[in-house]
Amino acid sequence: MAGSVVVIGTFDGVHRGHQALLEHARARAAALGGAPPLPVIAVTLWPHPMTVFAPDRVPRLLTTLDDRIELLKRYGATQVRVVQFNGEVAAWSPTRFVRRIIDPLDPRLVIVGTNFTFGKGAAGNPRTLAELGAGRYETSALELVGVGGVDISSSRIRTALADGDVTGAAQHLGRWFSLTGVVVVGDQRGRRLGFPTANLPVPAELATPGDGVYAGWLRRLDEPGAGIWPAAVSVGTNPTFDGVERRVESYVLDRTDLELYGARIRVEFVTQLRGQLRFNGAGELVAQMRRDVEQTRRLLSDSSNAPTA
Repeated sequence: MAGSVVVIGTFDGVHRGHQALLEHARARAAALGGAPPLPVIAVTLWPHPMTVFAPDRVPRLLTTLDDRIELLKRYGATQVRVVQFNGEVAAWSPTRFVRRIIDPLDPRLVIVGTNFTFGKGAAGNPRTLAELGAGRYETSALELVGVGGVDISSSRIRTALADGDVTGAAQHLGRWFSLTGVVVVGDQRGRRLGFPTANLPVPAELATPGDGVYAGWLRRLDEPGAGIWPAAVSVGTNPTFDGVERRVESYVLDRTDLELYGARIRVEFVTQLRGQLRFNGAGELVAQMRRDVEQTRRLLSDSSNAPTA
C-alpha cells in the first residue's frame, strides 16, 4: 500500500459529525495523493466498546454493522476495516494499538475527533496519537460538529428517537433514521382490516423510534431497481389487540398487491403522526388508520420530506 488517509472511530450511526471527518479525509486524500487520490480507510470498532467496559450499560446501536459499513462507504471511505473489540484489544497500550491497527495501513494522515481516546484506560488521545506517529504520519483532530448550537452525538440521536422525535434525529444524522431487515409473517390482522403491512421484528440491540405512528418511506433492497413507496409506519405492541411483541409495521399507501414476505427492506422515518393509542375495537382503529394514511399522504407530498438517496 502506497500511503493512505485513515479515519478512526466507533461511528455509531455515521451521523453528520462522522460525515465531516470523512469529508475532510476525502479532501486531504486528494491533496496528498493527487491523481488518483490516496485511499480513505475508515477503522471502526465492533461491537460497541461498552460491551467490554460496562456490559450493563451498552447503548442501543443506531445501525447494524452491515449498514454502518455501507454508510461509511457512501460518505467517502474507500475501505472499511472492522476491529473486533474485546477484552484483549481493550487492554492494549496506546503504542500497541498504533502498531497493530494503524501502522499496517501505511497512513500519511490519521484523522480523529477531538474526543477520541484509545488504549488501556483511555490513556491515548489525539496528542498521544500525534506523538506516536511523529516523523511517520500527520495527525488531525477535528472539533465536534453542531446543529442549532448543540454538539452532534450518537447519544443525543438515541434520546430523540426514544422521544419519537425522528425529525430531530434526522437533523443530526443528515438523513432519515431507518431500520433494515427481512419482512416476517405477522398475525395478518392488517390485511383483514384492509391495510396489509410489512412487519419487521425489533432487534433488542438496535435503537428504534418510540411507540407511535409515523410517516415514512419503504424501499425494497433485494431487487435491483425496486420501488420506494410512501408508508404509514406503526411502532409498538398493538395494544388494541393486547399485543406484547414490539414490531415495526409498514403499510404502503394504496398498495394491497405487494408480496414482501422474506424481502429485505429499509423503512425510513420522516415524522411522527401520533403516539401509540388503544382503541375500543377494530372499527375505531380502522377509522384512525384512514386518518393516519391521509396525513401521511399530505406530509410526504412535500418535497422536503423526499426519501434519502
